[in-house]
Amino acid sequence: MTDIFVTNPLFERVERARRRTRKIRETHITLAHGSGGRAMHDLVEGLFLEYFKNPLLEKLEDQAVFEIPAGAKKLAFTTDSYVVDPIFFPGGDIGALSVHGTVNDLAVSGARPLYLSAGFIIEEGFPIEDLRRICASMQKAAEEANVQIVTGDTKVVQKGGADKIFINTAGIGVIETDAEISASRAAVGDKVIVSGTIGDHGTTILIARGELDLETDIESDSASLNSLVAEMLDEAEKLGAINQIHVLRDPTRGGVATLLNEIAMSSDVCIEIRENLIPVREEVKGACEILGLDPLYVANEGKLIAVVSAEIADQIIARIRENPNGRGACIIGEVKAEPQGIVSMTTGFGGTRIVDMLAGEQLPRIC
Repeated sequence: MTDIFVTNPLFERVERARRRTRKIRETHITLAHGSGGRAMHDLVEGLFLEYFKNPLLEKLEDQAVFEIPAGAKKLAFTTDSYVVDPIFFPGGDIGALSVHGTVNDLAVSGARPLYLSAGFIIEEGFPIEDLRRICASMQKAAEEANVQIVTGDTKVVQKGGADKIFINTAGIGVIETDAEISASRAAVGDKVIVSGTIGDHGTTILIARGELDLETDIESDSASLNSLVAEMLDEAEKLGAINQIHVLRDPTRGGVATLLNEIAMSSDVCIEIRENLIPVREEVKGACEILGLDPLYVANEGKLIAVVSAEIADQIIARIRENPNGRGACIIGEVKAEPQGIVSMTTGFGGTRIVDMLAGEQLPRIC
């Protein structure tokens, strides 16, 4: 017996319509875009897929399933949320920042970042064009860092329930070397390296908010540092000293001062830095002087601190200076035995002062 299927023209039209690329007709986000219905599907397929398209994301499952690359010794996993204000600023925006920050949190563990998730919490009335701009920025940042955004989520809250847009990200990377990198591994005699000028991001945000009436060309240092870390690890391996890179961290909220305190306490050591060795742009110095801020506590989004053995410090600096994000790398201090858990600084006048953790929040909403 032969089965006979009768094609219904109406069903065909519906199927063709579903297969067409979805388009967003609205100019602003509505509550319907977070409802799980047609409007949300139009947003996901007509906007997010347009910018983040890759084989894993195209499946539109509730998760991304992927193979672990051969040669991986460990996995690294991180998550962060981004609530910066303003969302667009010189040198970047909340989208690029969310990718850079997550990539960097993976990279400073010694991992090679692979996959990111992106969760958007959007306020009702947010312009669709601004969302496109943010997604385009995220796409570019992801391509530059050689990572993929493979899963995500969208929630819309009522007007006043959020401040424009918040982005939550998570990231997975693979550790492919025998490096043991941890804030608890700083050792007496180690050198403390910073990859470039400090305080650029926080100062840029201050000026972008209009809190500081200055005309300056300074931009955020927001950048992915995974290629910089990869070069450091490669150089250490060539020297047969992969485990002489002891600590890698990015000094974001709380700045360099807070980060160094975290390392000193975790490793039970004293970190001594020299004020005249710390690279700070003149524009940042000027802004901080006007506001009574210390650049050591101002946020960074494209710099790292490395604590490495004295034997390889010069070679590591020479290597990372070849990278665009490491051209200003220099030694700013060293690790001593006592007093444990303390960061001290030799000032430009030859005195010594204790550099404590940030007390309170000097610069809210900087990341």
